[in-house]
Amino acid sequence: MTKALAALSAQIGEALRDRTLMLATAESCTGGWVAEVVTATSGSSAWFERGFVTYSNQAKEDMLGVSPDTLSRCGAVSEPVAREMAAGAIRMSRAQVSLAITGIAGPTGGSADKPVGTVCIAWALADGRVESGTFHFKGTRETIRRRAVVEALQRLIRIL
Repeated sequence: MTKALAALSAQIGEALRDRTLMLATAESCTGGWVAEVVTATSGSSAWFERGFVTYSNQAKEDMLGVSPDTLSRCGAVSEPVAREMAAGAIRMSRAQVSLAITGIAGPTGGSADKPVGTVCIAWALADGRVESGTFHFKGTRETIRRRAVVEALQRLIRIL
């Protein structure tokens, strides 16, 4: 893990610990990379509750309660789905804070509307607040995934 990711994780851990909050993650295209980053931080069990890797649409429905209608209308790579993933991670855990990532890391799978590098990220709080954004990252599959992880963690720090 890079020093930058380790530093982000340490910052998040400190912010969550100071507020007595727990984090849950819901990841699709990043395949658990955010969970890997935060659990690499010693003492993260005090502030990281659990991670969901929901790569398939069925897993998003089964594990997080994402609506089949939302998936059908908007597609898995959409802010509405990311928002439902983030809300579901809180609902299905004991966490008070969550983040969710869904996207197209490539090199295949893109379309004219959603090219490779399209990533939707959402952040939710137990009080019902949810923020989300759509990002367009360039580069290899690994680069796109890494940039999604960094963006998710950086925005989480700002939210906290």
